[in-house]
Amino acid sequence: MDNRKFIIEETPFVKGDVLISGSKNAALPIMAAALLTSEKCVLKNIPPLRDIIIMENILNILNVKTDFLTNNCVINIKGENLSPTLDHSELMGKIRASFLTAGSLLTRFGKAKLSLPGGCSIGTRPIDLHLKGFSKLGAEVSKEFGIVELKAKKLKGAEIYLDFPSVGATENIIMAAVKADGITTISNAAQEPEITDLCNFLIKMGAEIEGQGTDTVKITGVKELHGTEYTVIPDRIEAGTFMIIGAASGEVTVKGVRPDHLRPVVNKLSEMGASVTEKSDEITVKSTGRIKNADIKTLPYPGFPTDMQPQFMSLMTTGSGTGIINETIFENRFLHAGELNRMGADIKTEGNGAVIRGVERLTGTKIKATDLRAGAALIISAISAMGITEISNIEHIERGYYNIDKKLKNLGVKIKKC
Repeated sequence: MDNRKFIIEETPFVKGDVLISGSKNAALPIMAAALLTSEKCVLKNIPPLRDIIIMENILNILNVKTDFLTNNCVINIKGENLSPTLDHSELMGKIRASFLTAGSLLTRFGKAKLSLPGGCSIGTRPIDLHLKGFSKLGAEVSKEFGIVELKAKKLKGAEIYLDFPSVGATENIIMAAVKADGITTISNAAQEPEITDLCNFLIKMGAEIEGQGTDTVKITGVKELHGTEYTVIPDRIEAGTFMIIGAASGEVTVKGVRPDHLRPVVNKLSEMGASVTEKSDEITVKSTGRIKNADIKTLPYPGFPTDMQPQFMSLMTTGSGTGIINETIFENRFLHAGELNRMGADIKTEGNGAVIRGVERLTGTKIKATDLRAGAALIISAISAMGITEISNIEHIERGYYNIDKKLKNLGVKIKKC
């Protein structure tokens, strides 16, 4: 059991620069896509996070050779001796991205056998859309006793409509379609930047893909893919988290970012009264006093990201007025509200809605991170809360934020890990 904690003392004003790490949510599917070739792929800007390490272990179980140069954030992947079976339920249960190997295994072998995936406890995230897509491409699908088996003599291009623009399903279907006979069209596809990054990586490997970043992706099957080098995009959720810290507690410049990926966050922070200044690859966010609370509705990209909802809730706990959050993506994503209320916040939740009435100050206490982004929200509040805040279950936070305690210290935050 992981008993490590963050101890955070009230920090009246934070100021400084933060170099944003590579995107976890882009790196994981790209690592899975590297299995589509027997040749070596060199992936750069890969943060050595817990989830990334777990994914590397999963690749190793599949008999893939990896060499992770963690100090340089570079991982070499060579799937020359790849195995089609991944029924290691313990590892598969730790991260949902483990199931992203399914599309690559099905493409390489015409079959795959995998345990069902896990991940954060933020709601049900069924793999039905993944399996529907594989079936449309010609795969036989069976699911029982926690194991999914896929079989296909030959995958064939198809017209696939997703009932919901699922990121994981879009990624998995793309990986299954890149070597299928003919053309595959995915309608109502997810449009997140991480999907565009995956497609750009596959194109460098020799895939033929059009429409990435739109709701209609067209994949023309090719015979072979080859190894390549690729640099993963910066993490827009890490960037957004530090931008909120600036809006709440001082002045923060996030460097090495893609401002076009952060438009919903920039617009909402500006609406709430923060000072936001953009350059080509950096954004500075400065507090101008007490934030004005606003309403938020989470939506698939390019709408407001569900992964930023907990952090904005934290920001609004000490804002002026009342804000309402409508969470449309996950049905169990308000677990952090109870922890924030323990600090003195005034949050009422019902179903997929939350009403936040701003209070003057929060007070430090003992709280726990219930999931990855909830943990980030607690850190934001702890920085400005009176006294000392003790955050437990920080393994959730470290799944998605590389060296977060060191980056916070560089901003002047009084934080220690113990």
